[in-house]
Amino acid sequence: MKLFLKILSILLHPIFLPIAGTITYFVITPKYSPLELQSGNILPIFILTVIIPIISFLILKNLGVVSSIFLTKTSERTFPLIIQIALFLMILIKVIPNNYTIEVYFFFVGLLAATIACLLLNFFKFRTSLHMVSMGSYLMYLISLSIHFEINIIIAISLFTLLTGILATARLFLNANSRAEVLIGFIIGFGSQLLTIKFWL
Repeated sequence: MKLFLKILSILLHPIFLPIAGTITYFVITPKYSPLELQSGNILPIFILTVIIPIISFLILKNLGVVSSIFLTKTSERTFPLIIQIALFLMILIKVIPNNYTIEVYFFFVGLLAATIACLLLNFFKFRTSLHMVSMGSYLMYLISLSIHFEINIIIAISLFTLLTGILATARLFLNANSRAEVLIGFIIGFGSQLLTIKFWL
């Protein structure tokens, strides 16, 4: 059981959320999306949100700033969160405007807001569950896309709701987060996406 929960925590690591949300949009949208538009968003976002963070983590680990991919201490989270904020800003300023999709744009606005909130709480020595931030963000984004495009993706929403519950249980079972950290993390993620929908829904 413990091994399964650890594997689940790795598979649903927050690093994969931005690219997952981007790909989900292009899978769900009924709008015509030429290959150039898709690759113009997906490829640079993948590089900026997966490849560069992995390289940054390896550098920070070699410098002794972080010890694991789960960033278990508040002192380890400052630099990774700042790097993440910078990468999100780069995506919002440089990547998406070149291949503009309003849904993806405000998805990243929500992610940026959530990351800033986590950084501010980190300064107060409160370690939010970044896993639950990502799950809350993605779940609200799925619901928003379903309403926006008026399509029935209730199976996907239900499945991800189940995964969110399982992951929350995993974080608690592994003593990776407290109940407060899990709850606040989910609220930050879900709420940040909820606050952006009035601009595009």
